[in-house]
Amino acid sequence: MTGLRLDERTLTKNEFTSAALVANRAFFNDPFFRFLSPGDRLRNRGLTIFFRTSLTRAGEGARLVTVRDDADAIVGLSLWLPTNRYPQSAITQLAQIPGTLRALYRRPRALADGSKYLAAITKSHPKELHWYLYLLVAEPTIQRSGVGTMLMQHGLAEADAEGVGGYLETQNEDNLGYYRRFGYELRETLQPVREGPPLFTMWRRPR
Repeated sequence: MTGLRLDERTLTKNEFTSAALVANRAFFNDPFFRFLSPGDRLRNRGLTIFFRTSLTRAGEGARLVTVRDDADAIVGLSLWLPTNRYPQSAITQLAQIPGTLRALYRRPRALADGSKYLAAITKSHPKELHWYLYLLVAEPTIQRSGVGTMLMQHGLAEADAEGVGGYLETQNEDNLGYYRRFGYELRETLQPVREGPPLFTMWRRPR
């Protein structure tokens, strides 16, 4: 697909919603989110709220990069937390709570299970200096068009310039091969909820 370009401008209110909808579509059939919210209608509502909260309340220093098409529409995005930006500040975490509750309150078990995954993520997070890939999405209709590669190369170039590692989690085993292309290797396989999908952590050595 031609005409795609990276963009680092600050998003408007409407653009945050557009970005959240792209993330919703990209993750709608993800095994983790299907586990938390099996019903399509509630999952559709909850994902949009969840991702909009994550993007608008990412905290100081977070790096949100989008990919735009010829019409300036957002067709992909990445959200990175650079060196020493994880964990997010207490203020940022508090600001995320209302949106998270709105996204999941209709299914209380999802709140409990989601908390277990979050606790496992926090416990396993590396202490080494790194850039943390918080979110990477592309519009499903144009996947495999190079959107993800553009975003990955852009973020990893900054990590490499600092000489620090890279870290991410993915709940989809199919993504492991994709991230290995960029130098990530499997670090841990977590099972925070016995009947839930595993969570894979990946590390990229400093370059």
